[in-house]
Amino acid sequence: MTKGERTRQLIIEKAAPLFNKNGYAGTSLSDIMEATGLAKGGLYGNFKNKDEIAALTFEYAISKVKTAIMMKLSDCHTSQEKLVGILQFYRSYITHPPIAGGCPLLNTSVEADDSFPFLKTRARAAQNEMLGSLVKIFQEGKKNGELRETIQPQKEAENMYALIEGGIVMAKINDNPAILHRILDRIREHIENDLAAR
Repeated sequence: MTKGERTRQLIIEKAAPLFNKNGYAGTSLSDIMEATGLAKGGLYGNFKNKDEIAALTFEYAISKVKTAIMMKLSDCHTSQEKLVGILQFYRSYITHPPIAGGCPLLNTSVEADDSFPFLKTRARAAQNEMLGSLVKIFQEGKKNGELRETIQPQKEAENMYALIEGGIVMAKINDNPAILHRILDRIREHIENDLAAR
């Protein structure tokens, strides 16, 4: 990497937890300058504006989550193992998230919904990618005879995703990871008792 590329990467890595914890509106250029040790000229010499920094830090944060999930699933071979692996990944999500501040997709989606269209577009794309990956796992399980032929992969993926994200919100608001754990346990029961092929 060139010196300029290293500086850009440093800014992204240092700014990502700030945006994830405080949101776009709650993160100032001064905050980023303090976290990176750079002057304003150092920021604007590498990025056009705060919007560009926010967009790239979101992409960085999402990539950290995706990498962590892929690591968790690296030893999973069947569709059921992958689904259970995803649930196991999220068991420690409240206490040990891949990036400080919690779920970047959830945080960004809530803040960007009506206020920041450029972030909403990225959040939507990330959500669609995650849902698409889940749909594919359900489709493979159905095709391979692991899951019942009657399941609807899109519906199951949407339900699983919504329950996990909702569980994260409830657990964080109440400072109680057990709430998320109970929801994850219920999803696993559904997979093993209702979806698994007999």
